[in-house]
Amino acid sequence: MDEENSIQRAPSPDLIGKQTVDVPEIDHVAEKKLVRKLDLHIIPFIMLLYLFSFLDRVNIGNARLYGMEEDLGLTGNQYQTAVSILFVTYLLAEVPSNLVLKKFTPSRWISFITTSWGIIATLTGVTQSYTGLIVCRLLLGLVEGGLFPGAAVYLTLFYTKRELALRVGYLFISAAIAGAVGGLLAYGIGFMDGVAGQKGWRWILILEGLPSFVLGIATWFLLADSPETAFYLSSEEKHLIKVRRDRQLGQTASGQKFHKADVFAALKDWKVYAFCAGQFGTDTMLYGYSTFLPTIIKGLGTWSTAQTQALTIPCYCLGALSYVVAARISDAQQRRGLYTVLFGGISVIGYGILISDSSTGVHYLGCFLVAMGLYVTCGLPLAWLPNNSPRYGKRTTATGLQLTIGNSSGIMAPFLYPSSEGPRFIRGHAVTLAMVGMANVIFAFMSWYLSKQNDRRRRGDEDAKVANMSEDEIAELGDESPRFVYTV
Repeated sequence: MDEENSIQRAPSPDLIGKQTVDVPEIDHVAEKKLVRKLDLHIIPFIMLLYLFSFLDRVNIGNARLYGMEEDLGLTGNQYQTAVSILFVTYLLAEVPSNLVLKKFTPSRWISFITTSWGIIATLTGVTQSYTGLIVCRLLLGLVEGGLFPGAAVYLTLFYTKRELALRVGYLFISAAIAGAVGGLLAYGIGFMDGVAGQKGWRWILILEGLPSFVLGIATWFLLADSPETAFYLSSEEKHLIKVRRDRQLGQTASGQKFHKADVFAALKDWKVYAFCAGQFGTDTMLYGYSTFLPTIIKGLGTWSTAQTQALTIPCYCLGALSYVVAARISDAQQRRGLYTVLFGGISVIGYGILISDSSTGVHYLGCFLVAMGLYVTCGLPLAWLPNNSPRYGKRTTATGLQLTIGNSSGIMAPFLYPSSEGPRFIRGHAVTLAMVGMANVIFAFMSWYLSKQNDRRRRGDEDAKVANMSEDEIAELGDESPRFVYTV
């Protein structure tokens, strides 16, 4: 039996209302085998890229514990400025980077930015002044800014909406691993203090930057640009990916090409900006916690630098484990809002504990609770919005905006934890608690609103706007089609 005839026809699970078009039904055993192969070839590589990206961005927090401020003569808020200034260029790069991703191809573009940030991150370790540090941070943000939005869009080329949360979540797991590994590496590298006449903080930045350079070169050869060009897929598997895409409304051949009209559709959609506002709130927690956790924990007791690094590791491990569990359940149930809000509430409780006048042990428990909700609350919305943007141009623009506005919180977050307000950092914890609470309200509203829109479509309230359209025209509407089911 040939390939085409082996495919049966069945209604798509992602359509609403009366159907006149059947879509392919696939061999689920073959599909599971395909997904395992995709996971094997894509996920470890993407995770490594983001792990080193995140590590090179936030290892300035570990360098601080090993005397960077004193060596460079940083005073007042200069350290906080150096941390936050990266996000100025980081934000400016995100949307443009996504828009040129297909033009330059993912393998070439991601290879270029990875190699570039590896060079810059390494050279940050030899800077001799505050000015040099600022220049390095600005350049680092410029080339790192395109990785996460590019990786998020790249994953949508291979995976369906029912698989996406876990795969996007692997990027956040990489961030958690970077936090844990960064602490271990800093602890070990810190013993190199004085080697070749260089301080320990310099070796931390140099040795953690070099792997990115090597990985960037490897990306040119190992990262496939699309399913059609993936060297590790057989012709049957490439066809199966096409069949999987055809089963999702809006995933037409034309819809997966870049159209300016789709870019403008994203820019005019209020729902995109609601997700952006929610992302801003959760990313305030992400960058404040990831950068300043060593400082926060150090302020809880009288631990040495090495002990402080060790105490950060269990927090990050719990955060990674929480995301894996939540993402698997979210993908299976196709519910994003419920788990985003639930775990956001856990982080709010964690910050409440950190603000309270409690013992060291209770405050450390607060660090665990924040970590438990951190990656779920930040990560699920980054799968949620692409799920509801089936057309490539709208999806890549919406994701770029979501990350740009969300990551702009990285400019503010460092100033929430000035040294003068330690060791309690009550203001920083209180502001972060409020921002996560705001995000919870937004995401709860979006889940409710999208559920109501699905109800309207099931009742046929929007059928009139496609009454005179052909089936092909309806399919090209993407999420505007009354047959499209929003992920809630």
